[in-house]
Amino acid sequence: MPPEFQPAPQPAAPRSALVLAPEVPYPLAGGGALRTASLLHYLARTHSVDLVVFRQPGDPHPAVFLPPGLVRRVEVLDLPPHRRGVAARAVRNAARLARASPPLVDRFAGFGGALARHLEGCRYDIGVVEHFWCAPYWTQLAPLCGRTILNLHNLESELHRSCAVAEGGAAGFAHSVFGRACLDLEREWLPRYSEVLAASREDAERAQAIAPTARISVYPNAIPAAPMPPPADAAEPPAVAFSGNLEYHPNLAAVSFFRREVWPRLRTSWPKLVWRLIGKNPHAVRNFTSGDPRIQVTGPVEDAVRELARTQVAVVPLLSGSGTRLKILEAWAAGLPVVSTSKGAEGLPARHGGNLLLADTGPAFAAAVSRLLGSPALRQRLGAEGRGLVEQQFTWEAVWKMLDF
Repeated sequence: MPPEFQPAPQPAAPRSALVLAPEVPYPLAGGGALRTASLLHYLARTHSVDLVVFRQPGDPHPAVFLPPGLVRRVEVLDLPPHRRGVAARAVRNAARLARASPPLVDRFAGFGGALARHLEGCRYDIGVVEHFWCAPYWTQLAPLCGRTILNLHNLESELHRSCAVAEGGAAGFAHSVFGRACLDLEREWLPRYSEVLAASREDAERAQAIAPTARISVYPNAIPAAPMPPPADAAEPPAVAFSGNLEYHPNLAAVSFFRREVWPRLRTSWPKLVWRLIGKNPHAVRNFTSGDPRIQVTGPVEDAVRELARTQVAVVPLLSGSGTRLKILEAWAAGLPVVSTSKGAEGLPARHGGNLLLADTGPAFAAAVSRLLGSPALRQRLGAEGRGLVEQQFTWEAVWKMLDF
């Protein structure tokens, strides 16, 4: 369940903050929503917050999703309609490739005039831009804000670079082009902000190398503190779980890898085992899941941590990406043991055999999952280690101590 908003006592003249986000952070489904919501809740404790958010065609007004009292005002920037089919997306991305314009940067571009009209006459102590896709709107925010913050969910150049390496072929070429374009944009925009927040030490170091004059700090991904959910029902078949936005490219590639290289081995070794995929946009993985009754696609859920706790092992077979994986934090919060690739665990204090198991090939990954399925004691020990780490370092309240605004 999403946390209730509890405002801190306000001074006589509360400070004001503006947050610009490409999507509403509620419901709290997925890593992007959790990271944005974390910062939004932090600011709302001591600031009066105005939120400007993009809206997809046909969606309800974003204000209906937000906890009461979290923000003072919500302004909406309506995105133009576009078709979401495979063919339409291929045509759009081919045009973007020809222009070397990264897809999400392109999707959220061109709203400077509308944003300026929404903010006319306003002044803020601080302005926060969520995601690098919206970084160029510094131009509209900077004259109105005493301080500007860019909250990097990923380092986009690294995200595309790692996708290019993992995929190769035509897709790899496209990621290479978009990665170089992101690199140029990062050099241009990161130094303009008063501060840039990176999700991990690794991303902070990469960003600093790209933009040496930028002020970059680490603000880790985190989740709201919550009681330990009930464990899996012993009467149900054993299950392994993958969670996340199933349309997100690194997640889609991870599902493909697991289905091809890992699942056939596990399916044979564990005749009752179920593979459960949890998250929004389940249509995106249909090609990898149809025709196998032991692959269950649940779609979005209200409480990912509680849903993960109904399984025996969380799998994170990511081959590309940036930032840190909220799916690991949610699994740890559920007291669930994790098997991850090295890339999937990047940016977290991961210890192989301590708080998770690491494996980077199909056979090794299947063997690690089998090891956990066959050892309740090892599952319990790794799950407890992960749960303790989340409680100490990766709740919203814990990471808020790293901020100074």
